[in-house]
Amino acid sequence: MKKLVGLICYCALFTVGCTKSSIDETTDVTNGLAANEAPITARHCASQDVLEAQLKADPTLASRMQAIEEASLRFQQNPEQFRLLANGIIEIPVVVNVLYRTAAENISLAQIQSQIDVLNADYSGTNPDAANVPTIFQGVKAGDVGIRFVLDQVIRKATNKTSWTTNDAMKKTSGGGLNPTSPTTKLNMWCCNLSGGILGYAQFPGGSSATDGVVMDNNAFGVTTTGAPYNKGRTATHEVGHWLNLRHIWGDAQCGNDLVSDTPLHTGANYGCPAAGVRSTCSGTPVMMTMNYMDYTDDLCMYMFSAGQKARMKATFATGGGRTGFAQP
Repeated sequence: MKKLVGLICYCALFTVGCTKSSIDETTDVTNGLAANEAPITARHCASQDVLEAQLKADPTLASRMQAIEEASLRFQQNPEQFRLLANGIIEIPVVVNVLYRTAAENISLAQIQSQIDVLNADYSGTNPDAANVPTIFQGVKAGDVGIRFVLDQVIRKATNKTSWTTNDAMKKTSGGGLNPTSPTTKLNMWCCNLSGGILGYAQFPGGSSATDGVVMDNNAFGVTTTGAPYNKGRTATHEVGHWLNLRHIWGDAQCGNDLVSDTPLHTGANYGCPAAGVRSTCSGTPVMMTMNYMDYTDDLCMYMFSAGQKARMKATFATGGGRTGFAQP
């Protein structure tokens, strides 16, 4: 198991984008269908590219994120000194911003609600497949994280753009998208057609409130009849994990550190549905927690957070954690 070390080196991992390839520009409908509309074949992440752009744009980001990491450590070491909500449950209002060019992209309210339902099941530990957690990890599974999601508002906007990218244009009215609604007290999600096979991306605590939230491809939003193997709403579970300050389980490096003590070292990302008991090549060759939401496995094969990840997520709502505004009584 890993120790919570390496704060400074992790100050570079503040924004995450899950993708198969990285594209720089949005494509207008007048150009026809984009050549980069690749089929979704595997989860990948463009976090480093997005990160470098944000760090260049905001020289103060690194210090803010380091302060959040330090606050997270203080909370995890002595959580009883921090007051959250009296009943231990934090309720997150969710604003879904739908940007659409076609009728299919203008997803239904039922599909949107299905995503809220998946988030609530996954973050409360009531998802039916939680019963599949292997014996080796039963002692560290999170169970109920203590976070609930409530659909607050759906905002829809027609657009003539065939696709969007990780440049945050969908989060800006000036870029043809929609500005976030009350981002310090509401989780904003943007549902749109992401280019290059991108599934979604999230902003970590500490980033600008003007771009805070989670972006999702319309084919990976909610429980769908298309888009398998990413049709069970787990992309949002993964991305909201990033929004709550979780790293990828392999620490974005070979045998890297995700700053959680009870997740095993991973050689790297896992894809598809790995066989039970697969081991990493890292020190001690531990069994990898491939079913963890912060790996890259298929929706069908990810179904747990660890207790350490739960503590890290709850720390974001404590003093200095970056999401304190969401934990007000």
